[in-house]
Amino acid sequence: MNPFDLSFSQLQFVSIFSFPTSISTSTTTQTPHSPPLTMSDTLHKPPTGGPELLDLTINNITPNTILINNQSSNTRLKYVMSRLVTHLHDFARETRLSTDEWMLAINFLVKTGQISSDVRNEFILLSDILGLSLLVDAINHPKPAAATEGSVLGPFHTHDAPTLDNGASMSSDPEGEPMLAVCTVRDTRGNPIAGVKVDIWETDSSGHYDVQHSDRDEPSERCVMGSDEQGRFWFRGIKPVSYPIPYDGPVGKLLQLLGRHCWRPAHVHFMFEKEGWDHLITAVYLRGDPYETSDAVFGVKKSLIVDLHKVDAEMAKEYGVKEGSWLLKHDFVLVTEKESADLRDQLAEEALKKLGLSLKLIDHLPVPDVD
Repeated sequence: MNPFDLSFSQLQFVSIFSFPTSISTSTTTQTPHSPPLTMSDTLHKPPTGGPELLDLTINNITPNTILINNQSSNTRLKYVMSRLVTHLHDFARETRLSTDEWMLAINFLVKTGQISSDVRNEFILLSDILGLSLLVDAINHPKPAAATEGSVLGPFHTHDAPTLDNGASMSSDPEGEPMLAVCTVRDTRGNPIAGVKVDIWETDSSGHYDVQHSDRDEPSERCVMGSDEQGRFWFRGIKPVSYPIPYDGPVGKLLQLLGRHCWRPAHVHFMFEKEGWDHLITAVYLRGDPYETSDAVFGVKKSLIVDLHKVDAEMAKEYGVKEGSWLLKHDFVLVTEKESADLRDQLAEEALKKLGLSLKLIDHLPVPDVD
């Protein structure tokens, strides 16, 4: 039996899209917007005034689908849906998508939802292996040359990590090789940034995140801490190891069908948050890892590859760790929200111009320019 087979009775369709109903004040063009739509508005709108859809064919289904979707007063929603429908329909035409393939894809998405939980997000994993996660991050959080580049969030970030003081250990793995991490957070001019919330997580020595263990009773190999007045933060963890992304679900089966491996190079995840500063999700990757150039989720960038060193006697005494432990030293550079937004708008306008599209930016998002 095909692992993706499901009966029609098992298919459940859930609304998973949420679009903003208002647009905040920004330096980009502003236009009036509609009041929030309710589910009642959507389901019980009188069937009058809309386009009549009859005798739809391969040649006219796309413009008519876009036409009926254009009844919304949300300009951004209409634009996103028009492009989605256009590309989705073109994909079906170009591939001459068969009914069996269409049903297989639907069942695949159902399976993806069914295996997801509050500690495992198979949809994020799917987005990762398709390269979409990295693409969306690059579009939304562009970085000038001096700033730390972003990487993928991955499916195993949680919100229950303990808040620890600098110097504390976030690992309870006795088999892991001890590692001291000493890091700084600075702006693009080299000034330290104090009070940054830093979220850190990695696998244990077996290559599993804590949430992958059925007997997990508390967080491990993860923590939250803050940068001090000099922009410093430091912690004790373990040397990261290579590991396979979950391959027991539909994403793993897809990788197998594609002839791709499921391995990620050794890394440690970091997330940085502070009001006024652009949100940064990134990771550092160990140089020389066998999967350095073939990461299953496309997260590695040259600027994020680091070398580990060994803690000398002086540093061991200063930080209260064992001499000879692994040492990770890294400087992270953040940009302000304004710096990121200005660069994002500039790159968006350049990209749209190359595509020959007549669009304008509202709250940093393109919409058709119909003025």
